[in-house]
Amino acid sequence: MATRQTKQKTLDDLFYETLKDIYFAEKQILKALPKMAKAANTSELKEAFETHREQTEGHVERLETIFELIERPARGKTCDAILGIIEEGKEVMDEFGDSNALDAGLLSGAQAVEHYEISRYGTLKSWAGELGLQEAVKLLDQTLKEEKETDALLTKLAGSAINKAAA
Repeated sequence: MATRQTKQKTLDDLFYETLKDIYFAEKQILKALPKMAKAANTSELKEAFETHREQTEGHVERLETIFELIERPARGKTCDAILGIIEEGKEVMDEFGDSNALDAGLLSGAQAVEHYEISRYGTLKSWAGELGLQEAVKLLDQTLKEEKETDALLTKLAGSAINKAAA
């Protein structure tokens, strides 16, 4: 009886699959941010979402550069995690749209997105280093820093009047 040999999966394969995952996530985030900005009550939160949308366009471009560096097609792979987080955000907008708590809920959802992205970009940066992809490490680190800065800004906004208004 002949045994069929399957190709052993490598860190390179995992890197590519995770890159496709975050690429899909970033594209979904690009669609969600304008809706979140429109729904936000405070000008500070609207501005934060609009600024992050511009940054996210840069994140997508960096990811496309990394796909080129590894000579693989730039395409997304459905990311159920980000779809779930975005769906939760839609529920908050539907259920709290007329409430002082809306912005607090939007902030919470946005931070869930940021934490997911921070996790993914940190992992990809580490793997890129292991794979000797130094240019990818630089690009991923740049995005990782921006995601952390956005998370810090959202934390600052939450600690300001937004959570107090929700109470």
